[in-house]
Amino acid sequence: MTEISSHPYDHLKPDTILDAMEDAGFVVNGRLFALNSYENRVYQIGIEDQPPVITKFYRPGRWSEAQIREEHEFTLQLLEADIPVVAPMTMSSGDTLGRHSDFLFAVFPQRGGQAPDTSVTDTLYRLGQWLGQLHNIGDTASFHHRPAMSILSGIEDNNRFLTENRWVPDDLRPAWDSLIPDLVNNCARRIDEAGEVHSLRLHGDCHAGNILCREEQMLFVDLDDCRTGPAIQDLWLLLNGDDIERGQQFGELLEGYEMFRDFNRRERHLIEPLRCYRQISHCTWLAKRWDDPAFPRFFPWFAQPRFWADQILSLREQLAALQAPSINVPGQY
Repeated sequence: MTEISSHPYDHLKPDTILDAMEDAGFVVNGRLFALNSYENRVYQIGIEDQPPVITKFYRPGRWSEAQIREEHEFTLQLLEADIPVVAPMTMSSGDTLGRHSDFLFAVFPQRGGQAPDTSVTDTLYRLGQWLGQLHNIGDTASFHHRPAMSILSGIEDNNRFLTENRWVPDDLRPAWDSLIPDLVNNCARRIDEAGEVHSLRLHGDCHAGNILCREEQMLFVDLDDCRTGPAIQDLWLLLNGDDIERGQQFGELLEGYEMFRDFNRRERHLIEPLRCYRQISHCTWLAKRWDDPAFPRFFPWFAQPRFWADQILSLREQLAALQAPSINVPGQY
């Protein structure tokens, strides 16, 4: 008996993609190239007598139409304020969001570049400047449909999903189950140390892979994870290396950031809780996407016991980081 495919993306065929583009008013030349993207499906589409464009077909069921529209509205607002972002293009309907069959999709201009080298002082300073301006715009209005970050409930909800669906191997459950409460308690302590924190509209996933640099120009791309949260969320993912290196990098980011916007330095206490949240969220993301054939193919190690043993070791290191002093910024304290 032939197994019937059930995942929505199984129905996203090349003809479907090209038909959607033509319905949106683009004269395609038939050239289609799939780009690396796991959450959504992203393609480079050839256009007659024009540069190619990038088309993103949103994962069905992840975001509502209202949530995607808020992403587009925020991105366009940033563009209008001269913040360097790659914003969705307007289709023949006059809209930035298209619908074809069961898929919502958006079209973006193709932009080239490479990830910024955050070991370069001037690069961090300039990124800080742009993020300060981005946050000024983010703070002018509120999301009504996009989610807000909640570190503690996020960790607990993700852990509940992983354990109830038996993703953690049985022989590792005692170690995992004893570790999670300690992580939550130490995250709660760090959050208390941060005190009251202002929330605003954020990029949400501002790591180097979502920034393009070319000829001294920077571009923020992929606001698919934009949400409400503390400003530090858009800063800490740009830090790497040991404590001293990250402290120096953080200082450079803040120097540029505070050219345009004040920063509450107590938010540095949130860095390790956010790192813990991201690590466990990544596991849950993989687990929730396992019915997508692309995930077992590209992440085969996720279903192996070794992966979960490594996660426990990594989370133990994260617990030690939570218990250590917060990241220090040279010259700032």
